[in-house]
Amino acid sequence: MKTAARILTSLLIAALPSAVFAIDTHTQDRYEESLIQAIDDLSQQGLDPALLRIEKLVAENPNFKLAQLVYADLLLAKAQPLNSFGAHPKAKGKLLDGLRSEAKQRLAHFAMPPNKTSIPASIVKLSDKTKHVIVVELDRARLYVFRNIEGIPTLVKDFYVSIGKKGADKFIEGDKKTPIGVYKVTRFIEDKKLPDFYGTGAFPINYPNRWDYRLGKTGHGIWLHGTPIDTYSRPPLASDGCVALSNEDFTLLRSFVNAGTSPVIITRKINWLERNEWNTQQAQLEGLSQDWQQDWESLDTRRYLSHYSESKFRSGKKNYKYWSDHKTKVNARKSFIKVNLSNVNIFRYPGVDNMLEFSFQQDYRSSNYNKVGNKRLYWQKDNQQQWRIVYEGPA
Repeated sequence: MKTAARILTSLLIAALPSAVFAIDTHTQDRYEESLIQAIDDLSQQGLDPALLRIEKLVAENPNFKLAQLVYADLLLAKAQPLNSFGAHPKAKGKLLDGLRSEAKQRLAHFAMPPNKTSIPASIVKLSDKTKHVIVVELDRARLYVFRNIEGIPTLVKDFYVSIGKKGADKFIEGDKKTPIGVYKVTRFIEDKKLPDFYGTGAFPINYPNRWDYRLGKTGHGIWLHGTPIDTYSRPPLASDGCVALSNEDFTLLRSFVNAGTSPVIITRKINWLERNEWNTQQAQLEGLSQDWQQDWESLDTRRYLSHYSESKFRSGKKNYKYWSDHKTKVNARKSFIKVNLSNVNIFRYPGVDNMLEFSFQQDYRSSNYNKVGNKRLYWQKDNQQQWRIVYEGPA
């Protein structure tokens, strides 16, 4: 019996560095935790304790197909040697491949969880009004929730998710890929207004955003949503491009999302920074907008325009030459300019080399014109490794 337990454990945790898992208290998915604990029981105590735990799990949640598969393997291991994960004769084909992938993703997270004090490099600065940030890591099929605690993004929850059948970096309508970029939740759609397929609700995001449009990306209807009532979870690559959570997890997620304001960063892989590294990054990068603001107020148009990329800048259909001519004429008619920036969010833009998204509320005052509005800037390093603005427009 101990031999069977060792064999099954090795099959379940193949390619992972340890058979002892850290149960991450950030997640409140009790079913996922029970599954991991059962595998931990198996690795340390043997078949019987694991079987008792997994038996209770499938009784509570019979729709958790991965738990059912592990349960079947545990039962089979009591009678005969196993030579593969999913050895039960009824576990076949594409379904089995999907469950194996799900097992790998869930186990990888608990074998190598992120440091609780680390921060994604993609979150540079948060406005006081930004209470939470959602970060989706596509390569690990994981969604992380960060709370803004006095300006520090702090990990509070994480959930297993499914993404597009064809993986990451959506480009055209119908390619069944999940987009990469910085987005925001536009609204909440309650379950009674949706087909059962979307589960307990949906949060649409604003794909395609301004940068997507500039790159010629197409498509629509990218949502964060739940699962059908008879399905607890789906394989990692299972949606048509959306990010899907279990209904229980989606219900928990709702308490952290504000429709219209909550940022959603979707990236292949998170670059985690320790707190001191993150502080250094923030100090370096938030100075970009401060210098831009001061040079604008100086009425030295040449200094102001030095922040813009001559080769890459676009604002709608306006290129750098149009922008330069326009600003030169406008500034020549002013005796003073005062610009105040508030509610500033800064994110490293995933999937693009050395690009930043700044969004903020801009209070512009001058000798002959005043305006308050929300603005977005994209900054990118040029060939001389200088940050230049490549897009400016409304947020």
